[in-house]
Amino acid sequence: MGWEPMKYYIIAGEASGDLHGSNLIKELHLLDAGANIRCWGGDLMQAAGATLVKHYRDLAFMGFTEIIMNLKTILNNLKFCKQDILQFQPDVVVFIDYPGFNLRMTEWAKENGYKTVFYISPQVWAWKENRVPKMKRTIDKMLVILPFEKEYYKNKWGWEVEYVGHPLVKVIDEERSKVKSEKLSNKGVIALLPGSRKQEILKKLPIMLEVSKLFPQFQFIVAQAPGQEDSFYKTMLQPFNNVSSVSNQTYNLLKQSRAALVTSGTATLETALFGVPEVVCYKGSSISYQIAKRLIKVKYISLVNLIMDRLVVKELIQNDLTAENLAGELTGLLNNVERRKQLEVDYQSLKNILSAGGDASARAAKSIYEFINRG
Repeated sequence: MGWEPMKYYIIAGEASGDLHGSNLIKELHLLDAGANIRCWGGDLMQAAGATLVKHYRDLAFMGFTEIIMNLKTILNNLKFCKQDILQFQPDVVVFIDYPGFNLRMTEWAKENGYKTVFYISPQVWAWKENRVPKMKRTIDKMLVILPFEKEYYKNKWGWEVEYVGHPLVKVIDEERSKVKSEKLSNKGVIALLPGSRKQEILKKLPIMLEVSKLFPQFQFIVAQAPGQEDSFYKTMLQPFNNVSSVSNQTYNLLKQSRAALVTSGTATLETALFGVPEVVCYKGSSISYQIAKRLIKVKYISLVNLIMDRLVVKELIQNDLTAENLAGELTGLLNNVERRKQLEVDYQSLKNILSAGGDASARAAKSIYEFINRG
């Protein structure tokens, strides 16, 4: 019998999954030169050497109404994915985040005798904990990227998962060491990261923009979300003299910023890893907020504070998110030397926690490779 290369089937469903998936694929190729990798993802995963079956652009459906309207497409995608796996017969199926789709697929893959690895856990510790028993049953190996997830799964569910570190650390280190790209302003820059969905941007960006009037000596720059058109921002930004926007340049913007006003989510972590002092801003409709308050089981809304398990960056939530409060916090970040020094120390600790044990993508690849070679 001739030697058969290992076959990996990787499923990612959004831009972040494509990024982390591409770094995983590069590392798998280093460990397993003959690796045959088939994937759902994007251009980055394809460039890293995988055969792209479906692009995440055709998969992203957000919100209840959009899901109902596209139910037929979603069901067809699931059916197509199952057929494609059956045809390819991989040694392992690797799922990257994207829980709505991937948790349905883990169940099917497990029932059909495939080895299953989940890389980047859904945030079940915040909400939808009822997913965990099924995850434990259908996922052979869970690789987590936030340190507290390891304790969470072990203490609460008796499930041993593996912490590999956060893949953004290396991505941002590489970005920071690049030669400076185009200068965005001659003034000091304040970054505004108001989120990616229309509703959240409409709730938070107007408050952030009000603040710009009180800091005429700074240039406020909005990081536009990939899915939103320029005109959507233009109307909101027009009345403000010292506000502009950039598209597909969030990292370049953070590299040049003195401070940032950031919506919760991964952006809070990215901002911290770039070493930028930040205020975390959250505001939803009052009904959504009341529901979220009852459903969400975490102390903080920003990943920075959750990982450090204390209040490192200020969070202005719901009624506390006013232009006046935001301006006060921003003044402190810009002018309080002690505050800036303390943040530097805290950000360094955060980075150390997230990179303990080396590069996350390399550790994840090694774990997957060893897992399938154990027979």
